[in-house]
Amino acid sequence: MKTVAFVPIRLNSQRVAGKNLRLLSGEPLMCHILRTLCRVPEIDQVYVFCSDESIRPLLPEGVRFLRRDASLDRDETLGREIYDAFTREVDADLYVLAHATSPFIRAATISDALGRVRSGEYDSAFSAECIRTFAWYGGRPLNYSLDAIPRTQTIEPVYIETSAFFIFPRELWCGRGRRIGDRPWMAVVDRIEGLDIDYPEDFAMAEIIAAGQRLPR
Repeated sequence: MKTVAFVPIRLNSQRVAGKNLRLLSGEPLMCHILRTLCRVPEIDQVYVFCSDESIRPLLPEGVRFLRRDASLDRDETLGREIYDAFTREVDADLYVLAHATSPFIRAATISDALGRVRSGEYDSAFSAECIRTFAWYGGRPLNYSLDAIPRTQTIEPVYIETSAFFIFPRELWCGRGRRIGDRPWMAVVDRIEGLDIDYPEDFAMAEIIAAGQRLPR
């Protein structure tokens, strides 16, 4: 079962300027997820999908560069446009879509999720964080009743996609345009492993974490 991982990269990030090339623990942010993917034994090929070839010299050994059209670098570009473009270029049975903004995700977590999908028991997988607190949506409590307030230890948890990775077979994306199927495996990660760098304060938190521990590979 051919398994290909790809990391979409653009260099014109708006919320955190130049974040994909910004140094974290002495190397560009994007390199952390790329090194992690290279250490997952079930992955056959790891790609960077980027319009700017200037990043080639920065890529870890074993990572392939695939140039994408610069039109995909627009702020308005939807994820599905990028996934469509990549899956047209690279054929595989399973895809691992990963993001550079998740430097702390572990190779073992991705490997375990791949094993679940390969077994046939699950048709896809994604990383998520379990939040066990009082949540609201649409102006109403989401996971508890105002008339019967539970203890936080027993409240129904809410699961949030971390966007660190999504695993899906070719037919799920190309046939249905979905990266999560009807029987997904939810890889629950802790707050550190699930950290997603979207804003400057997220990068500051990543620097604090990285200073206190070696980045997992």
